[in-house]
Amino acid sequence: MSFVFWGDGSQASMNLVDSIRVRSTENFNWTFIFILAVVFYVYWSEFNKKNTEVLCAGLALYGVHWLYEICNAVIGHFAYPLWSVSNESTTFILLVGVCWELSMMFSLAGMISFKMLPHDRTKRYFAKNGKGGVSCKLVGAIEMALLFALFESFLAGTSNHSFIWVYKWWGVLPVFITTYIPFFLASNYVPDMEPKKRKTFLITVWGLVALLLVILIPAGII
Repeated sequence: MSFVFWGDGSQASMNLVDSIRVRSTENFNWTFIFILAVVFYVYWSEFNKKNTEVLCAGLALYGVHWLYEICNAVIGHFAYPLWSVSNESTTFILLVGVCWELSMMFSLAGMISFKMLPHDRTKRYFAKNGKGGVSCKLVGAIEMALLFALFESFLAGTSNHSFIWVYKWWGVLPVFITTYIPFFLASNYVPDMEPKKRKTFLITVWGLVALLLVILIPAGII
């Protein structure tokens, strides 16, 4: 077991990416259904409890996640993707950089991050006399982003190449800054938007995701 902090730019990594079989059912098994049932249960439970903010947190991060994965897959069509998953590490690869298990985890990550915030989400750390300070939502996003980036570095070092980084300039730091921080900013801030703005954000993000998938998958780009 080891942590990998940067891509190695090796031919071996490129060969692993070249061998990826997107949406192949070769490794499919019943864990796919079990994971789907768990996610459905979580979302339906929150819906029944009318926890609108929690649902928005989950959908906000998950929608942003899909936009990132689509962009990564487009990059992978013309060059090598920034990140990839391996055939051996999953039951089903949705896009070159995301497998079923990973995607379902991200469908819940926003809810988890939001629930980990203080009960008073207006709380600010390091404030003096009630002024200044740093929003607990921003601190929470940075903490979760760091945790996820470090865990991704572990995945990149697994023997079955759960995560593959090809480019030498891509690794933990750019993942932390450009990917995970935006993910958790979405989950931590969108639920507290005005209802109209929150609705507009979710409709826009998910509408764009649906449009891109409908166009790019049949075109053979992703």
